[in-house]
Amino acid sequence: MSLAITGATGQLGRLVIADLKTRVPAGQIVALARSPAKAADLGVEARAFDYDSDVGTLAAALAGVDKLLLISGSEVGQRTAQHRKAIEAAKAAGVREIVYTSLLHADTSPLSLAREHVETEALLKASGIPHVILRNGWYGENYAGSIAAAVQHGALIGAAGAGRISAAARKDYATAASVVLSNQGHAGKTYELAADQAFTLADLAAEISAQTGKDVPYKHLSEGDYAAALAGAGIPADFAAMIAGWDVGASNGALYAEDKSLSTLIGRPTTPLREIVKAAL
Repeated sequence: MSLAITGATGQLGRLVIADLKTRVPAGQIVALARSPAKAADLGVEARAFDYDSDVGTLAAALAGVDKLLLISGSEVGQRTAQHRKAIEAAKAAGVREIVYTSLLHADTSPLSLAREHVETEALLKASGIPHVILRNGWYGENYAGSIAAAVQHGALIGAAGAGRISAAARKDYATAASVVLSNQGHAGKTYELAADQAFTLADLAAEISAQTGKDVPYKHLSEGDYAAALAGAGIPADFAAMIAGWDVGASNGALYAEDKSLSTLIGRPTTPLREIVKAAL
């Protein structure tokens, strides 16, 4: 059985392929990437797969593929159109099953990111191709990336208030995708994937403080002030506003879930917050 992964050279894609190679022969894995040369170190077959290509070109890249992991694109605002072409190409190529990385509680989420995921889920349903929806929660790395600055400036800033965030490590979601892709019996299912233990940004700040021996408190900001602070740190203003909006969503429970599907799929507890912080440090 041939298993293909889009976005294979991205952070999640690389982790999926590394795990998948422990489950199936490398010869069964196809890395799909905009630049196949960047996939040379993955140790599997690499094919060009650029969302900007036409459906026919994308279908040719999927020749012989039985199952496709469609990792959601990174270009917010363009993803529905990109995913539509990928799904149409998969249907033309005779792909038998698609596994898609969506967003936690996409159908009810208030986050601006949710719309394109809901639209893609609808496209999959309309395609008639058997599929699995992996509704990934927040990556712990989304916050871990701010740890260095928090230590440097003596405070962790955000707009999530006391909102509980069920963020797991990227490798946890990658393992779940690998498990589903390499096994049968998941078609037709939607999994809400989240960490076993949720945390607040105050919890994150406390963990940073404990591991560094420095006092790094959490400082809550308004949405506007947080966006301005991010923009001041060099993040493009539009994206800074989006990040601040997602934090506000977190304050209202948008990133929290009690579902244990993730740890069930991967056969172990999800990576604890202390390990995420340790890795970042």
